[in-house]
Amino acid sequence: MTESIARILVVDDEESNLKVLDRLLGKAGYTVTTALSGPEALDVLRSVQPELLLTDLKMPGMDGIELLRTARTVSPTTEVIVMTAYGTVEIAVEAMKEGAYDFVTKPLNRHDILRSVGKAREKAQLLAENRRLREQVAAQTAATGSLGGMVGRSDALRSVLEVIDQVAPSEATVLINGESGTGKELLARGIHELSDRKDGPLIRVNCAAIPETLFESELFGYEKGAFTGAAGRKPGRFELADGGTLFLDEVAEMSMASQVKLLRVLQEGEFERVGGTKTVSVDVRLLAATNRDLAAMCKERTFREDLYFRLNVVRVDLPPLRERSGDLPHLVRYFAEIIGRELERSVVFTPSAVEALGTWHWPGNVRELENELRRAAALTDRPIRPSDLSSHIRS
Repeated sequence: MTESIARILVVDDEESNLKVLDRLLGKAGYTVTTALSGPEALDVLRSVQPELLLTDLKMPGMDGIELLRTARTVSPTTEVIVMTAYGTVEIAVEAMKEGAYDFVTKPLNRHDILRSVGKAREKAQLLAENRRLREQVAAQTAATGSLGGMVGRSDALRSVLEVIDQVAPSEATVLINGESGTGKELLARGIHELSDRKDGPLIRVNCAAIPETLFESELFGYEKGAFTGAAGRKPGRFELADGGTLFLDEVAEMSMASQVKLLRVLQEGEFERVGGTKTVSVDVRLLAATNRDLAAMCKERTFREDLYFRLNVVRVDLPPLRERSGDLPHLVRYFAEIIGRELERSVVFTPSAVEALGTWHWPGNVRELENELRRAAALTDRPIRPSDLSSHIRS
């Protein structure tokens, strides 16, 4: 999938500044719309709703602060960056309290503008992805009648959903345990959607993918100049999840040093960005997931016991697919409908094919099943029979 082109609205009462910014941002690959006043900008916001709004602070009539406040109502998904002269930095800080993402000082510096716009767009894309996931989860729930698209009617799955139905509205930390492919991330989304935080962000962190040297800056953010390459302040995942949910996936893969840093934040409820001295407090609910036995890892001293107790407030064990074989026909129908919509044709698995699928033990669980169904559907456009399935399943 190619990355969409960001739409940016630039507002300044000086036409020369608009021309410079239009040329700079256009060369950087952005689609730019300009406005000479706050009211003109609001007309654009109502019709276009761009990803980013870059506005001057000092303008006749409607100034940048008033435009910012109105823009938050007219186009709440638009991120705002304010431009200000050096003498009005205090006003710029006030703008950030009103909801602006960042501010840049005049005379404008090319690198500062592009850095700030890039970071603001990064945040806008992240929030847009969260909205898309929320809509996806809601659609799946409506289609299946199950939590967050967790498809099935087996007793094993029902037991999980009953626990989630009780714990989701609370603020309790939940540890989701299950083999790879059982749907841990999907369940985490479902918990978020059933909570009072559903309108806030759901931020996922793959702990296995973050090098130990970057763990602290990724989770807690950093200040400008904190290390080589830190050209500006960057919020961490905890800040991005403020008011919502932070989902730590593959939590067992964290190094011992990273575990210590995480534990400190969970105990104190606050942190400092890398290279900063200001204490940051956030309102975040924590969910964690793993496919390993953390209790056994504690005994082996490869996972901190105090962190384990912090994470294991409510434990949910997702059953593997082999223990919920009665759900397999429902899953086949569910994925066949999704694949059929994607291929724009009917995808049908014959009863004998479904029976053959039920003989396999599915070590990769639901993810492996979905991949098998997609492979079979891609290779034939007729009703799928046992002979169309992978050889290891046929045998």
